[in-house]
Amino acid sequence: MAQRHLDPTDPMACPAATGDALAGYLRAQATEFLRALRLHRENGSGANGSEGSAEAARALRRSARRISSSLHTFQALLDTDWSEGMRPELAWVSGTLAMEHAYTSRLERLLTALHRLSGSTSLPGQAASSPTTPAAGSRAEQAAGSRAAGAARVGAAAPRDAGLRNPPAGTQERSNLTVGAAKAGALLDRQLTLARTRAHSTALQAMGSSRFHAIADKVAVLASEVPLTKDAATTDLRPLALAAHDRLTDAVAALPLITAGHPYNAAALIHGLSPDTVPHPQDAPWHQVRLLLRLHRYAREVVLNQPDAPADLRLLAAGQALNQHRDASEAAAAAAQAARTPRIAPATAYALGVLHADQRHEVEAARFAFQQCWEKETVSTR
Repeated sequence: MAQRHLDPTDPMACPAATGDALAGYLRAQATEFLRALRLHRENGSGANGSEGSAEAARALRRSARRISSSLHTFQALLDTDWSEGMRPELAWVSGTLAMEHAYTSRLERLLTALHRLSGSTSLPGQAASSPTTPAAGSRAEQAAGSRAAGAARVGAAAPRDAGLRNPPAGTQERSNLTVGAAKAGALLDRQLTLARTRAHSTALQAMGSSRFHAIADKVAVLASEVPLTKDAATTDLRPLALAAHDRLTDAVAALPLITAGHPYNAAALIHGLSPDTVPHPQDAPWHQVRLLLRLHRYAREVVLNQPDAPADLRLLAAGQALNQHRDASEAAAAAAQAARTPRIAPATAYALGVLHADQRHEVEAARFAFQQCWEKETVSTR
């Protein structure tokens, strides 16, 4: 019978950790939350937030995720009412603060992909200093600004990927493709920049709300007092951490890893151009695995209780693959949503369709990468 190797960084191979280790972990994460909150207030927010403020927001999200995940995995060792009251509030904090960064990254990803697909010699936005005066049009189109000017060059070079590989022959067709790609970039810039601005305003309002202050007060108490159950001090954490790992294993087992084992199988493109605006039906199980993998990683941190313990590179690689999967999936959805804009030109819709297909191929590539990482993880534990 195959047996697990005793890895010193394997939680199941380490000395038993008890509720005291959980309390220490939660206190440390609560302290990180309060430190990040102080830095965020010291750096201020401004119109779009400073770099220090953005880093503080990321630190807030990291600590909020770890506290919330630990409350979920080790709920049996904590006061039930307190734990169930804290978890959704911490998830609200993390989700609210993540939206601005998500829209910013999504726009950069899509414009970079548009540049790559068209073989442009400059990244979108590099032509922002061009003295050319924008043509007359709607205020929204003129507000597209620098990225629209940069995107105007998209398609100048010979297309070399995805649907642009075999463009229609003729100067007029190539000109239409260039114009379509430029307008697609401007449309994405306009929509996602507006969404990012709204997310920034929402985050500012949230952090100034009584709801957020109530959460911060509870985290401040957590930094010094963890509401453990009576038996927590002598309870082994490893069975609860193993249960988190088993939930992850079961979820991965339900994934079509055999299909994912073939790169760029494009199975997810079958329904990719559906007019339905709901999230892609094939992506949900993969998103769930991503969340379960995060719970497993954080449970491992609690049980090891070693701040300087080496990271499990296999888990990190698998997590990165699933992050790429999420980013590509959401970017594809944004391209599809932009293509549904009323009264856009056919050339613009074509460019957005190519961009959507490209991101769905990125989804498939991320699934393949995760499959490779998971195979290594499985082999290493036999």
